[in-house]
This record gives sequence, structure tokens and C-alpha cells, in this order.
Amino acid sequence: MTDFLYGRWPVLEALRAGRRKFEQILMADGVEDKDIIRDIVTEANRQNVELRRVPRRVIDDLSFEGNHQGVVLRTGDYPYVEVEDMLALAQTRSEKPFLLILDLLKDPQNVGVLLRVADSVGIHGVILQTRRGVGVTPAVAAAASGATEHLNIAQVTNLNTTMKSLKEQEVWMVGLDIGPGLEPIDKIDLNMSLALVLGSEGEGMRRLVRDSCDMIVTLPMRGSVGSLNVATSGAISLYAAWQARGWQGWRKI
Repeated sequence: MTDFLYGRWPVLEALRAGRRKFEQILMADGVEDKDIIRDIVTEANRQNVELRRVPRRVIDDLSFEGNHQGVVLRTGDYPYVEVEDMLALAQTRSEKPFLLILDLLKDPQNVGVLLRVADSVGIHGVILQTRRGVGVTPAVAAAASGATEHLNIAQVTNLNTTMKSLKEQEVWMVGLDIGPGLEPIDKIDLNMSLALVLGSEGEGMRRLVRDSCDMIVTLPMRGSVGSLNVATSGAISLYAAWQARGWQGWRKI
């Protein structure tokens, strides 16, 4: 199958990562060859990817009116990996596994934001369920500003089965939820082999997924609103886990 990645950063990061099969770049007439566009052209030339100028309406159609910024990359399917590849990456880095599990999130914007944050904290992999949730679509890649292209992302048939397998390999399942009697996230030592589990928008974790967690934590709240958007709460939790690891791997820019 063919994907049409749109947006300047997603297209550039896909080219830089070099994990997909590239077919063609379409660029709208009138887009100036400077800044990020110049980088895209350079990468396209380096990898012998054909670049064509087309009317903007063509790109509008291919991106389904998304914020394409005048650029579309025609490319192959997203290269999903296996969960074992994530554990292997952790071993290669001599780090404790650090994973993110998304339980049937449906909003591409939320998933994209979480994937962008996951990349920024150096996570070893993200696990999605094959059916009923959002996969790595062009809309998700756009929301993630191309971070998808550098991440290890797996799609599994059954999250519960995958979670049980990870637990057998001494990876702790820590779910994030709201409600009375839950332990605040700062009271838990997250410096361990960890999979952070986030539930879907509005519904939270499914019962079996929640029951498969070793512990459930919550974010302390003091305002009038009782909860946060899943992308916001997930981002805070991912950074809390990275902080617990002493900002491992942080490179000063």
C-alpha cells in the first residue's frame, strides 16, 4: 500500500530516518526553496527520490485538506517492529526497558503528540493494538512532527497478552488513571523496567488492561477541572519517568 505523508517536518524526518520505501515527493507550485524545503530537496537528491512540482490543489486532495505546508511524500507503509525489538534496543543501550502502551486511543492528534513526547524522552518503543485504535497514519505522523519515523512502534493483536508476556520478562505495568485512593505518581519509583499504560479518551483503560497493570497511579490535581487530556497527562507522566531515570541519555543542545 501507499501512504501520503504531508507536512514539512514529517516528510523531512521520514527521509532522514530512511526506514520507508520512498516513491515520489510532490511540492506545490510557488513553494520557495529555502529553510526546511531546502533540506527536503537535499535529502531527496541524496536518496534519488523524484521531486515534482504540482498545483496546490493536487496536494490538498492527497492530504485530505490536512496542513500539508505545500509538501507530500508518496511512500510505503509504516515499518512496524516487534516488541522484542524494543527490548533489544534497551539492552543495546544498557538501559532498563522504557515502553509506552496506548489502549485504543482514537484521536490522531493525541496519539501524535504522545509519540512526539515519547521520542523526546528516549523511549524504547510504543505498543498499539491492531484493531479499534489509531495506527501510524499520515495524520498521526503530522501531529508527531515526524517523530514516528524514528520510533519503534509495534501493533499487537491483544494488549493483555502482550502485557502478560512483558511482565514475565520483569517489565512493570504502570497504568495512569483518575479516581479516589490512587497513588500519586511522585510516590512511585519509576526508575525500573517500565511500561506506562494510557487509556483511551473519555473511557480510560479497558477493564482487562487495567487488571493487567501491576499498579495504578494518578496525577495530583488542585484546580477546579477534575482531569487532563490524555496527551497532556501522558506527556507529564513520560517526563516524570524519564526524570526518575536521572534524565538518562540527555544531550544538551
